[in-house]
This record gives sequence, structure tokens and C-alpha cells, in this order.
Amino acid sequence: MLKKSVAGRRSGCPVSVSLELFGDRWSLLIIRDMMVRGNKTFKEFLASGEGIATNILAGRLRRLEKAGIVITEPDVSDGRKLNYRLTEKGIELAPILLDMLLWGAKHEETGAPCAVMAEMAKSREWVLKETRRRWEVRDPAPILPKFGSN
Repeated sequence: MLKKSVAGRRSGCPVSVSLELFGDRWSLLIIRDMMVRGNKTFKEFLASGEGIATNILAGRLRRLEKAGIVITEPDVSDGRKLNYRLTEKGIELAPILLDMLLWGAKHEETGAPCAVMAEMAKSREWVLKETRRRWEVRDPAPILPKFGSN
């Protein structure tokens, strides 16, 4: 495991350091949208349903890129456009997001269908493997359908 300097951090606690990188709701929702919905463009993130403002979205994408969680790539069909993609560091957040998804569906009222959540909980390892496979082969098919109000 690589050790990095804690200079400039609130503390050396790994939870604190992680939260500084991706711990606000917008950053996690952007990562979710890339990971489970296959979103890759600024426009797709804006349309995700949570109502993020354009300046907030731009700022969070810059911060995630600076942290090495996402990268930008030119669009293959139009090199003037940028696509966002999770890095290896970003895709390794899959278990955390899956656990948050399952925890939220279990303990709070959500728009997530109970049957879908139960199946994901039973098939946790498959879901993680499939999420990584889709990332590796650049398969944009959503791993989850849209549900709830978003």
C-alpha cells in the first residue's frame, strides 16, 4: 500500500482523506452516474435528475479529475467534445457505492424497487464483477435502470 504525505489534510485518517476527495453528495452522484448509468458527458450528468447546477458540476468534475478519480477523453465521433471516464482509482469505488446503495435501500424509503435491491444484495460479487467488466470494455449499458424520481 502506498503511503502519501498527510500535509495539507485535515488529518491522516483514511476516512477523512477519502471524504476530502469524493465525500460530498455531488461527487458521489457523478461517480454513481458513470459507474452504474454509463453517463460520460457533461450533458448526461446535468440530466441525471438531482438538479445539479452547471457551475457545481464543472467544479466537481475538475476536482475528481485532479484527484485522479476521473479522466477526460476526446469523443471518438467529435474530437471537440469531451467524455469523462473513471480511472482505475475511480472504479475501485464500486464496492463502496454498492454498499451505500444497498444500505440506503434497506434502511430508508427510496425509489429503488425492493426486488432489484434484494437481487443485487444476493448477487453482490456478480454486480461488482459486471461493473468492472463494463468499465474495462467501455460498455455504456446501465447496470441499473433509472428508478425513483431521478
